[in-house]
Amino acid sequence: MSSDLSVILPRVLIVSRRTVRKNKFVDFVGEYHLDLIVNYGAVPVIVPRVTGVHMLLDSFEPIHGVLLCEGEDIDPSLYGSEASGLSQEELEEIRRLHASDTSIDKEKDSIELRLAKLCLERNIPYLGICRGSQVLNVACGGTLYQDIEKEVTSKCLNKSQRVKHIDYDDYDGHRHEVKVVENTPLHQWFKESLEEEEGGMMKIRVNSYHHQGVQRLAQRFVPMAFAPDGLIEGFYDPDAYNPEEGKFIMGLQFHPERMRKSDSDDFDYPGCPFAYKEFVKAVIAYQKKLNAATTIENKPLKLNKEMEDKRKVIVRSFSLAKNLYDAGRGMHPFNDSELEAGAEFLESNTALSVQQEKRLKQMGATVRNGGSYMEKLKMNEEREKMARKLMAKMSVAQLSELLSFYHTMEQICSEVLEKNIQNSL
Repeated sequence: MSSDLSVILPRVLIVSRRTVRKNKFVDFVGEYHLDLIVNYGAVPVIVPRVTGVHMLLDSFEPIHGVLLCEGEDIDPSLYGSEASGLSQEELEEIRRLHASDTSIDKEKDSIELRLAKLCLERNIPYLGICRGSQVLNVACGGTLYQDIEKEVTSKCLNKSQRVKHIDYDDYDGHRHEVKVVENTPLHQWFKESLEEEEGGMMKIRVNSYHHQGVQRLAQRFVPMAFAPDGLIEGFYDPDAYNPEEGKFIMGLQFHPERMRKSDSDDFDYPGCPFAYKEFVKAVIAYQKKLNAATTIENKPLKLNKEMEDKRKVIVRSFSLAKNLYDAGRGMHPFNDSELEAGAEFLESNTALSVQQEKRLKQMGATVRNGGSYMEKLKMNEEREKMARKLMAKMSVAQLSELLSFYHTMEQICSEVLEKNIQNSL
C-alpha cells in the first residue's frame, strides 16, 4: 500500500532557489513549506532551478498544484521597470543594500512564470508566498515597486504610516502591522485573532523579508491586506477561489509558515497555517476532478449487438476502401454494397467512437471520396511545410507561448468531449 502513495497523493510543484555552498551551486527549498504540504496530504515535487528546465515542465505532469516562494528580484524588464523613475545612483545603492536579492536569476524567472501561466490557463491551484506573489501579479500583467523604501516609504508624509519591510538586524523577529480586508479568505482564517485586537481593529502583525512589492495589482485580483504605507500584503482571485471545488489562486507578501514564536515552532496566530491547509484542500479536489475527467475520457464506448454488427461492417468497408486506394480498383472486384456501408453509417447520427469516426472521415470509406481525400493530403502536407518554415523563424519564447496555447485548446476539447460522451451514455 505504501508504494502506491506517490500515485494516490496529489503533486505540488515547488521551484528551488539557488545558492552557493562550498564553492558550488546548490538548490534548496525551506522545510517549513515542505512540512505543511506533506502534513495536509500532498506530495511536494521540487523543480530544480537548472538551465533548460522551463522547456521540460511537461515532464512534471500531472501537476495538481503549484507553490512558489522566496528568491531573488524578478527581472524588472518583465513588468516595465522604466516607470519607476529611479536614477542609476539609486539603483546602485539598492543593489548594495540588498545584494543577496538583486542578482537577477532569469532561469528561475522563466520556470516560475511558465508555471504561473499554466496554473492560470488550467485553473490549477496556485499559492504564491513573498516572491511567489510577485510572480503571480507579473504573470497577470501587474507591476512591482523596484524598491519600497525609495518609492513608497520615503514618500509617506505621515511618519506613523512608514513601515520597515525588511530588518537585517532582526530578520526573523521583525513584525509590522497589516490591516485585513473583511470578507476575504485572510479575514476568515485570522478571524479569531482579529477580534482580539483592541478597539476592534482588523489588524495582525506579520513578518517581512522583502524590499520589493506589488505596485499595480493585476485587474483580476482583489486585495486582502494592506500595510500602513498602503502596500498590498495579500491578494486573491475571488472567481478562482473555492478550495472544495479545487479552485485557489492567491498571493501573500508575508510568510505565514515562518510566523513562529521565538525559540518555538508554535505559530504567532492559529490562522497562520490556514493558507497551506486550504491550498492543499484545493489541490486534492483538483486531483479528483482531473482523475474523473481522465477516467471518462478513457472509458470505452459499449455497443449493443446491433451496433456491434454495424461496427464490423464499417471496419470491413474501411479496409476494402483502403486497399482500393493503395492498389487500384481493377485488382479488387469488391461489391459496391460493401463499400457503401461506411457512407451509410456516417450519414446516420450514431458514432462508434471518436477515433473510428475520424479515421472513416479521413479515408472517405468509399471510392468516390478517394480523390478528394488525396487532395486533402497534399494540402495538409503543404500546410505542414509552411508551418514548419514559419515556426523555424520564431523565438523560443514565441514557440513556448504557442505550445502553451495548444495545451489550453487541448484541455478545452477534452472538457467538451467529456460532456458530449456523458450526454451520449
